[in-house]
Amino acid sequence: LQMEIFHVLAAICFCSFLFCFIVGELTLNNSQMDKLWSILPPVYVWVIAAMGGMSLRLIVMAILAPVWGARLTYNFGRKGAYSIKFWSGEEDYRWKFLRGTKYFKSRAVWALFDFLFISIYQNVLVLLTTLPALAAAGSTNAFGWVDVLAAVLTASFILLETVADEQQWKFQTTKWNMISSGKKLDELPEPYNKGFNTKGLWAISRHPNYLGEQGTWCSFYIFSIGAGVGILNWSVIGAALLVMLFFGSAWLGEMITSSKYPAYAEYKKKVSKFIPTRF
Repeated sequence: LQMEIFHVLAAICFCSFLFCFIVGELTLNNSQMDKLWSILPPVYVWVIAAMGGMSLRLIVMAILAPVWGARLTYNFGRKGAYSIKFWSGEEDYRWKFLRGTKYFKSRAVWALFDFLFISIYQNVLVLLTTLPALAAAGSTNAFGWVDVLAAVLTASFILLETVADEQQWKFQTTKWNMISSGKKLDELPEPYNKGFNTKGLWAISRHPNYLGEQGTWCSFYIFSIGAGVGILNWSVIGAALLVMLFFGSAWLGEMITSSKYPAYAEYKKKVSKFIPTRF
């Protein structure tokens, strides 16, 4: 049953990979996968749930995945990522930055990076994060306290992400509105004159949104434990690789931020990267 479901998931993943690479190269907008990042996991989990028997565990997982996806889609959409012309929209600033570095100035090198990392690896990674649902497909274990724990933790981390996104959105919107009115960055009131958010959740974690994202999918993995597959099982690979990806993404984002805002170096000394060490 699991292999039958996986073949369907792999076919969707392959079509997504082709779309992201072809459209990304034709339009030079490499955020095609970014647009699908929040859409594909709910699709995968619902396919698993439908083909896997719609047990209570799978139904709960199939509810949580779209809730997570709606939050991320909304947050990415209000930044201008989606457009009626589906191939256009605002591109993630990190791709623009990387294309401008000496390592990716060659069109051929960038196309290879797009092919291997942006299009293939990220598509495969998104599929892998949903493997706990596949591991739960066909399970005869009753929905129990482990599943309740998984559901509560997953929902809590989604809430954490939502709050972090809102705080960041309000900060950046206010900052850029003041700059658009003619003020320079150093003329803005505290804390906007620093250029980056240091209030709310951002006062105790440099990346509370990343913490929420990693926590969401690590908690999602706990459902596979409730399904009786074992405490450490094959479906952990998606969550593990996602954690590694966000360490790299945080490093790149902080390198860009540090180059723009001198005060960020002091902020890094006082505030932990992900898990808060002070409140």
